[in-house]
Amino acid sequence: MRTRPRVLFVTDLAYQARGRRYCDEDIFLSSRLGDAFAIALCHPLDAAGLISAFDAVLVRNSGPVLHYQEAYDAFREQALARGTRVYNPLSGRGDMAGKQYLLDLTAAGYPVIPTVDRPRDLHLLPATAQYAIKPKAGADSIGLAFAPADQLGDLTYGDILVQPRVDFRYEVSFYYVDDTFQYALYAPDPARRWELQPYEPTEADLAFARRFIGWNTLDHGIQRVDACRTREGDLLLVELEDLNPYLSLDLVPEQTRDAFATNLTASLHRFLDA
Repeated sequence: MRTRPRVLFVTDLAYQARGRRYCDEDIFLSSRLGDAFAIALCHPLDAAGLISAFDAVLVRNSGPVLHYQEAYDAFREQALARGTRVYNPLSGRGDMAGKQYLLDLTAAGYPVIPTVDRPRDLHLLPATAQYAIKPKAGADSIGLAFAPADQLGDLTYGDILVQPRVDFRYEVSFYYVDDTFQYALYAPDPARRWELQPYEPTEADLAFARRFIGWNTLDHGIQRVDACRTREGDLLLVELEDLNPYLSLDLVPEQTRDAFATNLTASLHRFLDA
């Protein structure tokens, strides 16, 4: 009988989020993965000390890294030094590496909300009534603020990003396992970001999302492409989440949820066999 691979499932089951129960999603996923893998759950603060006993580490709903930055840095250092297989792989270029990608994608002409981080580049942003100020190390809207144009010169630059505040119709998220689209959800009311409904993407929508999945070059992993639909009908990237994206699995049909778990299991097997 073949021994099941040992997978350390990193999650914070007590993490509190507005209107969302992260723990339910991870209880479901860890239970389903338990059919194919020997699964052990651990808190992100304990991950660095446990990884040597496992064949792979799956990072799921572990909360914003900035809440435990030192422990996360120790985990990354241990994993890289040991050659531990971490899913998602630590080579992600999206939120896993900070918000630099928003600057890089802006400079490269991708359809992303225009982003700058230096006062001398403010003229590159479109004129608007208000601008969003985001910390480069931010997550989950932590530290988000807004300011009019005449206050942008008073900001302390270095650790912040500046973007125009986009008047959008709705936000939409595309969910992927490896490079395969799984489902999409959207928030019809911009004031209620997490009141999501199933969304049927067009071919143009999927082509948009696929550009960022391709840019990130992760061979394996779960990714979420967050975008907003402008009043003119265009999609602009808001965030490329490749560290521990919340999946809102409770909001998709049971068949979609089961298919996601099956596809994740298959991806983890490929990851371990690579």
